[in-house]
Amino acid sequence: TIREDFMNDKKRRELGEETIKKVYAGDVETPPEGYLFTDVMLKQLFAEVWTQEKTSMRDKRILLLGIIAEKGQAETFQIQAKASLKNGEITPDELRELHLLMAQYCGYPNAAAMVAPMETAIAEFEQETKKS
Repeated sequence: TIREDFMNDKKRRELGEETIKKVYAGDVETPPEGYLFTDVMLKQLFAEVWTQEKTSMRDKRILLLGIIAEKGQAETFQIQAKASLKNGEITPDELRELHLLMAQYCGYPNAAAMVAPMETAIAEFEQETKKS
């Protein structure tokens, strides 16, 4: 259901823009207005779904990482893994442990395809953290 605070598209768009920046820790550029797919994505997925409060951002991210691993989407896995690290939702050791669990359920070929993107995300996160 749409919450009462989503009365107009402008507010939903603004919340979607704020939320996508949080979800991706500023690493993904907010899509410009005017393209139907990304307009709906911001107003629905990021303004309505990601802002639900009954589950934590960490829980949402872990679920999403598992789904992405099962689908074999290495590039998206790397983006989500790095965002989870930057947002303090998951540590590198937790990510590696979750990856081991994912392999049991999504299959070794799919999980193996996530090793390099995961380690790249961890390395980039650790490098950026050193600069701070």
